[in-house]
Amino acid sequence: MKLNDISDKEGATRSRKRVGRGIGSGYGKTGGRGVKGQKSRSGVSINGFEGGQMPIYRRLPKRGFSNAKFAKDFNEVSIERLEKAVEAKKLDVKSVITAEVLKEAGVVRRVRDGVRVLGSGDAKSKFKLEVAGASKSAIEKIEKAGGSVKVLAPKSEAAEA
Repeated sequence: MKLNDISDKEGATRSRKRVGRGIGSGYGKTGGRGVKGQKSRSGVSINGFEGGQMPIYRRLPKRGFSNAKFAKDFNEVSIERLEKAVEAKKLDVKSVITAEVLKEAGVVRRVRDGVRVLGSGDAKSKFKLEVAGASKSAIEKIEKAGGSVKVLAPKSEAAEA
């Protein structure tokens, strides 16, 4: 085998659509744009235009706001996912489970602003969790199984105190 013998599997790549290359190509003449008019030409700015009538996006009132600048991005992990990791012997129930431990175990891909535990699934193991957040149902289920959940203070507030 040589380098020039290597190729992708059959059907792995598609050839690009070559528009405007003759009638035989299937995309000739009008190039898939139909016929005539503004939309058949390049540089169209017609989306949202309602023939001079006030567009719907300007008639409707603005509502709410976006808090994207300060929003926290948590990893959400269910109790069910934690139980699967324990069964696969990726997590040790005897030690304290933090975001870094979950990352090493492969439960989460990367630690963002912390881990938030959600209550789907049943807790059989006695988890000792130190996480950024947990739902009420998750805390109830874990404590019912004999575990504990410690909710950590956010990083910015901890630095001020």
